[in-house]
Amino acid sequence: MAPTDSPLFDPASLLAACEAQGRRVVMITAGGGSAAIPALVTLPGASAVVLEAVVPSAREATDAILGGPQESYCSSRAARRLAMAAWERCHRHGATIDSAVGVACTASLATTLPKRGDHRVVVAVQTLGETTLATLGLVKGARSRSDEETLAATFILSRLGATVGRSSSAGEPLRRLLRAEETVVIDRQPAPPDWQAVLAGTSGKARLAGADGGLLSDSPLLGSPGREAIFPGSFDPLHDGHRAMARIGARITGLPVAYELSIRNVEKPALDFLEIATRVRGFDGVPSWLTSAPTFVEKLALFPGAPFLVGADTFIRLGNPRYYGGSTVRAAAAIERIARESGGLIVFGRVRDGEFTDPSRLEAPQALRAIARFVGEEEFRDDISSTSLRQARAPATE
Repeated sequence: MAPTDSPLFDPASLLAACEAQGRRVVMITAGGGSAAIPALVTLPGASAVVLEAVVPSAREATDAILGGPQESYCSSRAARRLAMAAWERCHRHGATIDSAVGVACTASLATTLPKRGDHRVVVAVQTLGETTLATLGLVKGARSRSDEETLAATFILSRLGATVGRSSSAGEPLRRLLRAEETVVIDRQPAPPDWQAVLAGTSGKARLAGADGGLLSDSPLLGSPGREAIFPGSFDPLHDGHRAMARIGARITGLPVAYELSIRNVEKPALDFLEIATRVRGFDGVPSWLTSAPTFVEKLALFPGAPFLVGADTFIRLGNPRYYGGSTVRAAAAIERIARESGGLIVFGRVRDGEFTDPSRLEAPQALRAIARFVGEEEFRDDISSTSLRQARAPATE
């Protein structure tokens, strides 16, 4: 049975609600639930609401949307990233910032070969105001693939219905399709106005925590009183290695250190609000910033004159034309600006394949080396793997 075959399901009502609110939708379904697309797009007037629908069947197709391979393809994180990608595509296709809705589904359903893991459907919805996530675990072996597809499509439409205040349009059919032991778990993160402004691009940065706190230092070298040293990173998650770097940076610069988390990445979708909230909780009240600055030059514009804490890989990228579209002219201009406008670079080595990379031996333009304070192995060595930490902490659906 397709979603439109249910006597209680009215996709026309859902479409009309989207139109009445001026909502514009992009939908991405990976692994299941694609029947939700024709349930909407075959209706009259659907093209005014559903601007695009994408079904990335191959993992490589999902990777192309998300900017690289994923640690898990049927998970909370994958669904939220796809929903943010859908939201950004919706805006690029002409929707206003506050009218765009990104809907995404990742599913692990019955196939020709038995699956070792659970059968589940994860649906995320992204708007300017909030990120919502709904997870549904299915009783394994209780349904055919066709029946699981019907349930997944109905689940997707019910979540879109909840976003536009029409949850009842698909909610009852969904409940009738579920077994007694199957429940929907919903998580949502409304965004404060300043987070929304950063995502919308109307503000470059927002203070996250600890405006009066910080990591105090006792040996000024760079900068001047009243400022902060900035520590950019993804902090996924923030760990003891990061904290040690912040302590060392504070000692060297004589300034409190603030973490800087960019909501945007050059090649990947923006961070969703649930992801931001998770990472911010790891800051433990230390001063921190949310920005819309994926590149170092953009960060410099937000924090002129500030010293920056960077790892060896970032230090190398700062002078590499590859990261400036292959242009040696753009790279030279960026190097000159960093050297002129930053308060210096605190450069930390890293461990790769068990070997420590001495940052002072890295190849880099002299203009960058001249403003760098290199932190050698005797001061800092971090063998912690962020990937290993994520894998250790995350349930199967994370």
